[in-house]
Amino acid sequence: MDISASTLPMLYRAFNTAYQSGFSGVASQWQKIATLVPSGTAQEDYGWLGDIPAMREWIGDRIINTIKQHGYSIKNKKFELTQGVDRDKIMDDQLGIYTPLFQMMGNSAGTHPDELIFALLALGFTTECYDGQNFFDTDHPVMVDGAPVSVSNVQAGAGAPWYLLDVSRPLRPLIFQQREKPNFTAMDKATDQNVFMRDEYLYGIKCRDNAGFGFWQMAFASKAELDPTNFEDAYDAMTGLKEDNGQPLGIRPTLLVVGSTNASAGRKVVEAQLINGGESNTNFKRVELLECPWLP
Repeated sequence: MDISASTLPMLYRAFNTAYQSGFSGVASQWQKIATLVPSGTAQEDYGWLGDIPAMREWIGDRIINTIKQHGYSIKNKKFELTQGVDRDKIMDDQLGIYTPLFQMMGNSAGTHPDELIFALLALGFTTECYDGQNFFDTDHPVMVDGAPVSVSNVQAGAGAPWYLLDVSRPLRPLIFQQREKPNFTAMDKATDQNVFMRDEYLYGIKCRDNAGFGFWQMAFASKAELDPTNFEDAYDAMTGLKEDNGQPLGIRPTLLVVGSTNASAGRKVVEAQLINGGESNTNFKRVELLECPWLP
């Protein structure tokens, strides 16, 4: 193939089509547990986290809820993936060998949010959230009926973790903050340094984004065995959470997240209609099961 100024845009369109095919073919899971928050600057502040608003009977003057400034922010990070294509390969009509490669680039861009979100979920045992405690911790400080108490959203154990989440509200337990969507670009002009010095065309993708934590009250993690007893204890702990005035928060777990280690146990707990040789499973379909390949 002769390479001319008119040929290069055609190459770009072909590679971009393959990239878009790989990107659109991703069956992502991050939307199940995270809220997309568009970002307009280098970092976003979430000082209002910690205040879950609730309606009250209007008696007398309105009560103004003042936003607590927790100082929690999410700073955007820059990510890239760049692929070089030998000019001689194009000259020798070997374009077909690059189609799967650019499809894989699209797949990588499409799975990028999943990798960020589920990696952060797994780090919740050792990573702080808005209240200065680890996202999954035994002593989150809260006020109940005017008195300070410590609340746990973690269950002790030594196994692979599993997670119980309430994803029914507008803000989900995790946040995917997006400053720039993945963008496919090329350096393929004869005057570009890579072409002049190495006879190589460069194609790359770039994005700016990051992941962070939302309300810890909407998530519970356990390293104990995933069985009906531990599942029910976690469920009851979440539904028992209260507001400052002692009223229930109304948390309702809706999603059980497991990795490969706990996938079979998760199916038995919430997807088996019958257990113990024929007994009805009271946890059948109580929550949705999400089996995640990004978790152990």
